[in-house]
Amino acid sequence: MNLVLTREKTERLEGIIQRDLIEAGAQHVIIVDQSGNLIVEQGTLEVTDILSLAVLLAANFAATAEIARLVGETDFSLLFHKGDKTNIHFSKLGDNHIIITFFDDNVSLGLIRLRSTNAIDQLTAILSSKEGNERWHL
Repeated sequence: MNLVLTREKTERLEGIIQRDLIEAGAQHVIIVDQSGNLIVEQGTLEVTDILSLAVLLAANFAATAEIARLVGETDFSLLFHKGDKTNIHFSKLGDNHIIITFFDDNVSLGLIRLRSTNAIDQLTAILSSKEGNERWHL
């Protein structure tokens, strides 16, 4: 799949992330493709190597998909990791992307799940749209 993002599409993605997740209390949101290519990120989490993190996040989600297949599931559409300081929520974003949301214990998992669900349809529509695909922009 070739993904081409214009400045306008990138700004639309960032606006949805800001409104639906960051303003709800998420610390950071990353969208990656299944290969781990970083599509967009937004937030305040300080990561020294965001590209390596993006690849590892995609690999983690892919491993979980294979586990699902081995136990007879089509897939697991979301994944959650609980840490001492940071929690991570993964969701499928269409067929080719993953949205990863980082948040702390000041925000409930239920709120992150609700806000992610609300954002996913809009984000997927932008990422799958063919309109305006003349140039790549990150």
